[in-house]
Amino acid sequence: MNLLSLSVSFSQIWGKIWPILFAILFFGIIIALHEFGHFITAKLFKIKVNEFSIGMGPAIFKKKKNETKYSLRILPIGGFVALEGEDEASDDPNAFGNAKAWKRFIVIAAGATLNVILGLLLVGIMLAFDGEVPTNEVSDVSVQMLEAENSIQVGDKIKEINGTKVYSARDLYYGLYRDSDGLYDIVLERNGEKIEYTQLSVYYDAEQGFCDFIVGNKPVTFLNLFPGAVRETASMTKLIFLSLIDMIGGNYGLDELSGPVGTIGIVADTASDALTSNNYSGIFFMLAFITVNIGLVNLLPLPALDGGRLFFIFIEVIFRKPVPKKFEAVVHAAGLVLLLGLMALITFNDILNLIRG
Repeated sequence: MNLLSLSVSFSQIWGKIWPILFAILFFGIIIALHEFGHFITAKLFKIKVNEFSIGMGPAIFKKKKNETKYSLRILPIGGFVALEGEDEASDDPNAFGNAKAWKRFIVIAAGATLNVILGLLLVGIMLAFDGEVPTNEVSDVSVQMLEAENSIQVGDKIKEINGTKVYSARDLYYGLYRDSDGLYDIVLERNGEKIEYTQLSVYYDAEQGFCDFIVGNKPVTFLNLFPGAVRETASMTKLIFLSLIDMIGGNYGLDELSGPVGTIGIVADTASDALTSNNYSGIFFMLAFITVNIGLVNLLPLPALDGGRLFFIFIEVIFRKPVPKKFEAVVHAAGLVLLLGLMALITFNDILNLIRG
């Protein structure tokens, strides 16, 4: 085998490896940022932090400063924060469990908050690459809709569809996708006037990407970039919660869910396509969607998640009495077992999908 062949082979192998490494590294950054949110707010409130680690697995670097041990670990797949008195009673006055409820609430919520802020930043970068900011203003309508007695017109601003807010085309088309009879309750604004249509007939073909009307974009400017990023992030947030509702309602099967393995594969494919096409909008959207998704899912009031811990703090505030630590620990431990079981099942399904190709 000559040097040229070796070079080509290495290039092909690297072309398959680097997107996977990129996806793994990005997940590590998301989790590390999440843990940094807990860490920095705990420090702000003078809550004792026993250890703050970047990465997982064996430590390759350790340094203790004051009361906290800082460590860098070999696997770039996240990190963790160990707070004094987080899961057990502690006599230390600076322990997490001895801090006021509102301080503990902020410390727990800070991780997900930083994830959402990162998502907002990525959305802003995506819009800058696109050169356009999404709107809810109709830019074109079909001949059939123009001829209809009650119709949507160019210049209308779509405010709601079937009771859910519309900030951009993504909200609109997902709202159309969730309905099956082609009849929609639509609220719009026309020349400053609010108009409501009940059971309006709209033709929408998700596979062909065709709709009776199109919601357009506006050129990005310094003034509209941040508001546009906020609206698009709000759109993502709504899409995530609606997807969760649809999943609970049985509208999605196990084959349609992705765990870490499947998601890493999707990110890797998207990153590879972005480099090939020199179009980076898709990868920034994907990364933003994942980080916002991770942040929001963590806030669900489920055991073992941040939202579960927030729920117990909320109960404490309502009844003016903390939930016994042992009971809370058992609930979180049981939730963690169930969560790991679900993740194992979804990961197994991801691997089967990879094998099937």
